[in-house]
Amino acid sequence: MNKVLIFNPKSANGKHRIPNSILQVGASIHGKFPYVFVDGNLEKDPWATIQKYFDTGQFKYFCSTVMPGPQLKQAVPFSKRIKASYPQSRVIWGGYFASNQYKVSILSPYVDFVINGPGDKAFPDLLSFLEGGREKELTEIKNLIYLDNEGQIVKTKKEELLDQDSLPDFPYRHLESFYDLRKYLGNTFLGKRTFSYHSSFGCPFTCSFCAVVPIYNARWKGKSAAKVYADIQYFKERYHIDAVEFHDNNFFTSRKRVVEFARLVKNDKISWWGEGRIDTINQYSDEDLKLIKEAGCKMIFLGAETGNDEVLKQMDKGGTQSGQMIKDFAARMGRIGIIPEFSFVLGMPADTPEAVMAQIDADIEFIKAIKAINPNSEIILYLYSPVATEGSELYEQIQQAGFAFPKVLEDWLDPAWENFDLRKNPLTPWLEPAMVDKIKNFETVLNGYYPTVSDYRIKGVKKSVLRALASLRYKTGIYRYPYEIKLLHKIWKYRQPEIEGFYAE
Repeated sequence: MNKVLIFNPKSANGKHRIPNSILQVGASIHGKFPYVFVDGNLEKDPWATIQKYFDTGQFKYFCSTVMPGPQLKQAVPFSKRIKASYPQSRVIWGGYFASNQYKVSILSPYVDFVINGPGDKAFPDLLSFLEGGREKELTEIKNLIYLDNEGQIVKTKKEELLDQDSLPDFPYRHLESFYDLRKYLGNTFLGKRTFSYHSSFGCPFTCSFCAVVPIYNARWKGKSAAKVYADIQYFKERYHIDAVEFHDNNFFTSRKRVVEFARLVKNDKISWWGEGRIDTINQYSDEDLKLIKEAGCKMIFLGAETGNDEVLKQMDKGGTQSGQMIKDFAARMGRIGIIPEFSFVLGMPADTPEAVMAQIDADIEFIKAIKAINPNSEIILYLYSPVATEGSELYEQIQQAGFAFPKVLEDWLDPAWENFDLRKNPLTPWLEPAMVDKIKNFETVLNGYYPTVSDYRIKGVKKSVLRALASLRYKTGIYRYPYEIKLLHKIWKYRQPEIEGFYAE
């Protein structure tokens, strides 16, 4: 039986994140096919390790999870080299980029198959087919994309999300045979040994700017609270973790599950962070939120997006979220004592340049209002980056405005597109340089007047100096040329969590 190499390309902050994506892939074939893990975040020369395996002649399958942005810098050239050096090999991609940009992926000459979303069944079924088992024909394997004999793209049916507790356990022991798992436990503001974990998949909402929507189609499934707690206990007992980052798309979807988990973990002295929706968590009672805080929740990441109710509708934000709700929620979280980390998406398309700039100005003032209500609120700023939500009104609007994704896979390696996927360089025709400058300059001033709590090196005298420098600019709205703040950020190596995560080097 041919062996499988499962590759996790290097990401911007993956060094300190246990690779849940490849662990899930490994779990799907554990005990069925022989496989190895290669993590580009921990390897000095990942290609040398990959080549060493393939040179044995025992490996046929190069399987890579691919997120947009930095991971493409290894996934693309390594896949290309695999096909050139080992022509009989099969290259299989999965992950958000492969699923959302499946056309440019599968039409490249060095990607044979794309797993479209979860691969818990699709991946082992595909390997069985390729190994000659043929329990299913290709067209019967759900969540699969490939080219037929005529070169036409075949996209099979989507599979419903599976019950997460019914899936095999992550093969942590198998990963331990390749890497020291302590290297994944980073020092953050949450704790000295912070563990990253996925407890659920998908999201029940259909926001038109979100890359999750085309993959999960408004579906969500989570592991039970008991299962999540058991996994965390394993790492607490074995590696003495003291903090957890939940990287779910929407950790707080099920109030019952969150409350049960909080009760289980309450006395374990573990701090944690997760992502949720304002209108969902706002339905929790004060008693629920107090329990969650007592159970170690320090911060919740929340998509505020904008204070403009009409733009929220344009984003198809769903639910009942409004500008007033965001303000009320900021105040409520201040009373409870959990830090709300609000993300805003600036630079949405509008009919005229004046309308775009007016909305940017309004969002800046709204953000300042949030900080006045709850100064402990964290603010994350993104420039709007379109996603391939074909058929949505917003996607049609951006195409009419002249925006287009690259048609050739290698073009995604351009640094401009890497920054695009980090939502720092929009490449959108309606955003003029002056608009981008204003957003970035405001961000610099904001991060001077209110340095992020997640960069715990910026405190005491440093924090006071930054705040004093930024004070006049912040209060008067003079954001242009904030070179003095940028200089101190550079000298003190100020970290932005949306780019670099919470981890200190």
